[in-house]
Amino acid sequence: MTQPPRFAAYIFDLDGTVYLDEQPIPGAPETIARLRDAGSQVAFVTNNPLKAPSDYAARLTRIGVPADPDEVTTSVDALVSYLQRHHPGRAVLAIAEGEVQRRLAASGSPVVADPEQAGVVVVSFDRTFSYEKLLAGFRAVRDHGAPIVATNPDPYCPTQNGGLPDCAAMLAALEACTGARAEAMVGKPSRHMLVPVLERLGVDAHDVAVIGDRPLTDVALAQAVGATGILVLSGATSATDAETAEIRPDYVLGSIRELLPDQRSRP
Repeated sequence: MTQPPRFAAYIFDLDGTVYLDEQPIPGAPETIARLRDAGSQVAFVTNNPLKAPSDYAARLTRIGVPADPDEVTTSVDALVSYLQRHHPGRAVLAIAEGEVQRRLAASGSPVVADPEQAGVVVVSFDRTFSYEKLLAGFRAVRDHGAPIVATNPDPYCPTQNGGLPDCAAMLAALEACTGARAEAMVGKPSRHMLVPVLERLGVDAHDVAVIGDRPLTDVALAQAVGATGILVLSGATSATDAETAEIRPDYVLGSIRELLPDQRSRP
């Protein structure tokens, strides 16, 4: 594909796009710095709910990409916003880790463990997933009619050693045993994730590039709002996968360093 043009704003995925674990993707810090120096705005979005925006901003800063917390939007931000609009005040049974439960409670959604008290079941990336949690969700949905809201459709989260099962795995277990389906997935590729970011940046979607390593979430997110979708091959998607993907990006690059024309031939 041809070289992408410059955009007024760039919205970057994190895992597999800007970094893997604690290591920056080669060229990422320099590329983002040059885009900012050229006058483009930069924001970051992630479906990973395990940390607060301030933690992700600190992590970016450590690897050489200075960032403020308000430049980072996570799937939990989208989740909180969705619940406040569609299920205000309802008690939440969360198949999720402590950070998600803390954020929900802080936003005014009571977090409960008793299926009889649950007004909605939230499913997220959960490294503490257990049969006990699955059973509680099953009871809340099957016996008490609680709807399901999930943070994201990612099957796994990329890491340097191959990845970790992500939200889709936990959600599949709950849907399989209940026969129910999530009423919403609020992280990428949902519009719930990106519209507030565009409003904060104050730019039209046609002047924005969304860059990430997954067609299903990152490229689809761009398409959901009319932005340009750029797929990078530095994380979860190989060149072969990119060629056969049903969701077609506008551009395919080896990594984000190739956003700059003088970097495309560098190793």
